[in-house]
Amino acid sequence: MAQTETRTRPPFRQRVGRRQAFLNKHLTGEAFDYRQLTSLYIPLLIDQAFIIGLNLLNTAMISSSGVEAISAVNMVDSVNLFLISIFVALATGGTVIVAQYKGSGNTAMVPKAAASSISSVSLFALVIAILMMAFHNPVMNLLFGSADPEVMELGRTYLLGSCASFFGIAIVEAVCGALRGIGKSKASLTLSLIMNLAYVLLNLLFVQLLDMGVLGMTISVNVARYLGAVCAIVFLVRIDTELRVRIKNIFLMKWGMVRRIMTIGIPFAAEQMFFNGGKIVTQTFIVGMGTYAIATNAISNSFAGALQIPSSALSLALVTVVGQCIGGRNIQDARKFTRSFLWISAGFFVVTTAIVLPLFFPIVKGLFHAPDAIMDDLLTLFLINAIAQIPLWSMSFMIPSALRAAGDSKFTSIVSLLSMWLFRIVLGYILGIRLDYGIIGIWLAMNIEWGVRGAIFFWRYRGTKWYKKRII
Repeated sequence: MAQTETRTRPPFRQRVGRRQAFLNKHLTGEAFDYRQLTSLYIPLLIDQAFIIGLNLLNTAMISSSGVEAISAVNMVDSVNLFLISIFVALATGGTVIVAQYKGSGNTAMVPKAAASSISSVSLFALVIAILMMAFHNPVMNLLFGSADPEVMELGRTYLLGSCASFFGIAIVEAVCGALRGIGKSKASLTLSLIMNLAYVLLNLLFVQLLDMGVLGMTISVNVARYLGAVCAIVFLVRIDTELRVRIKNIFLMKWGMVRRIMTIGIPFAAEQMFFNGGKIVTQTFIVGMGTYAIATNAISNSFAGALQIPSSALSLALVTVVGQCIGGRNIQDARKFTRSFLWISAGFFVVTTAIVLPLFFPIVKGLFHAPDAIMDDLLTLFLINAIAQIPLWSMSFMIPSALRAAGDSKFTSIVSLLSMWLFRIVLGYILGIRLDYGIIGIWLAMNIEWGVRGAIFFWRYRGTKWYKKRII
């Protein structure tokens, strides 16, 4: 019997050898080997898991304050996402420039790029915050005027508090972006965990224990984000030995460097503005469907984010990997790693869906306190989105990360803009409003838009234009 087992099952060393050969073939090149990729990816995975998992907990905590509270937070978060994504996009420009300087071996320019990224991103966020706080009433009335009065009042409180925190989170995002650019994802993870864990713990205090609802959440988000900003600056000037950023360099704007960062950041920021602006339009569709539809959308977004955790981390890692490959003019590795990441991402979606599906009802009832009236829609949205994500999400979101890291940011921005407004908005209106499919129609339109956009990005990736533009 032992001899039969030996013949049918390869020896341990042989199995290890095959695994090693597979990893070398698909995840090893001149710029990175699979061990380096693993070291880069794991902290990003933990970071994304904590961010999305903690956001899920925050959504669950605010849901205990009532349907009106969760509706107000979800409604305003569409605006927050729109605004924060602008300076996160600028921070991504900093990540790309830092990564390309790192890959080219020009270490003297790395700290200059990091300092310019921090100064430009934080200043931009401060301007946005001041403008939004000054005009929060007209914005709320314009976008969500059809919401119930109680939801509107809670929404105003949450919007003001969120805007006050923008400067803090901008500093954290810019510093983390620079750290990811040089491959220091562990340090980026530490800063992110400090900020997000503080947010959850403070929500436990203010929202759960003191029952302060939306007001408590606004206090929590400000304290947590400015704590994260202080820790990020202290890390740069007191602990870090590679970026070597100095406080005075942050205040001395290097316009040549800022221009390079903006070459990547501004098209991406414009893309995010129009992309998330489109999400706000769809949010207005949902607001018109009633408070239950808003709550359904909020809970469904939490589930979608949970399924995307591993792939979102891969997308972040891909910016660093492709950026350094392009900086070293290693096109073959850039293509190889992008292709491998796409397949790995699709596999992750299969695994996460298989894990979450059996837990769906316990989570919906126990964590989100969802009313019975929305249970059918929640399950339908989960199944549609989970199936669509497997083939479509990676092409739609990961390939543009690779293209952007190579400097092809204008193309990705134009495609994302057009696909959002021509497909997600128009088709969402037709399916959700005109054909009366409601919230399910809105989500179907989103999944279809992923497919269209992903097909275009894949066609671009198969060509040669995306890596020919030099930015450093």
